[in-house]
Amino acid sequence: MDKIRLARGLQTDSIVDGAGLRCVLWTQGCYHNCKGCHNPTTHDGNGGELFDVETVLTWMKRYAYHDGITFSGGEPFLQVEPLIEIAKEAKAMGWNIWCYTGYVYEQLLEDEKKRALLSYIDVLVDGPFILEEKSMSVPFRGSKNQRLIDVKRSLERKEIVEL
Repeated sequence: MDKIRLARGLQTDSIVDGAGLRCVLWTQGCYHNCKGCHNPTTHDGNGGELFDVETVLTWMKRYAYHDGITFSGGEPFLQVEPLIEIAKEAKAMGWNIWCYTGYVYEQLLEDEKKRALLSYIDVLVDGPFILEEKSMSVPFRGSKNQRLIDVKRSLERKEIVEL
């Protein structure tokens, strides 16, 4: 079983990292280095702590009453393989999956591995955080350039469907 590098363990009871009551995985490692990032301690790819994916799955099962899980960070798409394992279990639990990424949706489609993880995600918040576009008026996003994408419908229609 794979390992995953996390900034901290599983956060629970979040109501700000996606719709409903959520668990959040804060992945460690990011090279986007967005000016004004709210989580710069997650950038160092050697920081945080390595966890067995099985440990994360055990944590998740304790919170089966949650609505879903959010992959954030850091940059989740730098750890595709372990997140696919976690996503499979989340789906088996009936959870929805949100993901925050500094990539844009179109970039993720260009990479087979990233596209594989994307196929499990229900809602993608894409694009880098841009400090000059920071806004409290865009729900679940930090800056106006970021999109809230319905991934399933976008993949089916082969065009971006925003929420």
